[in-house]
Amino acid sequence: MDFISGEIIGIDKPLGWTSFDAVKRLRGAIQRRLRVKKFKVGHAGTLDPLATGVLIVCTGRATRKIETLQNGTKEYIAGITLGATTPSFDLETEIDATYPWEHITEERIKDILPRFTGRVMQVPPVFSAVKVDGKRAYNLARKGKEVELKAKPLEISEIEVLSFDAPVLTIRVVCSKGTYIRALARDIGTALDSGAHLTSLRRTRVGDIKIADCLSVEKAVEVISNGPLTFPDDYKIEE
Repeated sequence: MDFISGEIIGIDKPLGWTSFDAVKRLRGAIQRRLRVKKFKVGHAGTLDPLATGVLIVCTGRATRKIETLQNGTKEYIAGITLGATTPSFDLETEIDATYPWEHITEERIKDILPRFTGRVMQVPPVFSAVKVDGKRAYNLARKGKEVELKAKPLEISEIEVLSFDAPVLTIRVVCSKGTYIRALARDIGTALDSGAHLTSLRRTRVGDIKIADCLSVEKAVEVISNGPLTFPDDYKIEE
């Protein structure tokens, strides 16, 4: 592997890890392998700690491709629990309200989903990294301050119902950069005259990189530590 010219590594991010946790682990393995104290490693497209799946990690000169890579189409498998909401729209916060859900059928779900496909406007969650007056919205929300966010345009090309075991709905979503699946869960709940929150999320594709192409963090560290190592022609190895 030529970490300096740049490698693009697909990682299957574990549950509970931040994207930075995964990058830090790989960066440390590369620094040990190259025997350097600093090395450039970054990721394309953040995944929340409560989400798993495809995280693209770039090394060396390949970090220049991060913006292009993170603009790629995303695919997710999302578990949504109907009948209850949380302030964060997921499991980060406790349930704050409950609603009837017994009236919801799979047919009704399939009837309302087309309104969320195509070019749509979506209000981001207040528990998000969106900036408000120079501050992250989630920092303000966690302090109990009111946060008002504006709707943003995005593209959702596909929503498919994979299963409905009431009150849990599982869907596959194909969407553009900037789509909050937590916010989609909120909006689906509202459209069904109920409430909803995201209870599981797995990213299965970013651009051309699919989950089947990804390594676990442990396997990636093993490959970095023991795989064949090459250097660019213009690289000067320090004595």
